[in-house]
Amino acid sequence: MASDLIKHVSDSSFETDVLQSSKPVLVDFWAEWCGPCKAIAPALDELAGTYGDKLQIAKVNVDENRAIPAKYGIRGIPTLMVFKDGQLAASKVGAMTKAQMAQFIDQQLA
Repeated sequence: MASDLIKHVSDSSFETDVLQSSKPVLVDFWAEWCGPCKAIAPALDELAGTYGDKLQIAKVNVDENRAIPAKYGIRGIPTLMVFKDGQLAASKVGAMTKAQMAQFIDQQLA
């Protein structure tokens, strides 16, 4: 199950939770039926604990929230996007290992 450190974001809360966040936000666009999405979830939980003070990790279910994924052109999931100061800073599509995700995050926090 998802960590308490991971925020579940909807189309209606995206502006407040992600774009107006005081720290960078890594958004995981996922769906219940997506195997690779489920495969990376435990690593995201661990990373939420590791980066908790520097980065917020959030999840957007693309089946329940269609406006935000459409706005950012999400075509494949999982898609990870980092937002800084209300702007999209970087994105990666597809499953990654925990080490690859940590490297992706570190590049954005550098």
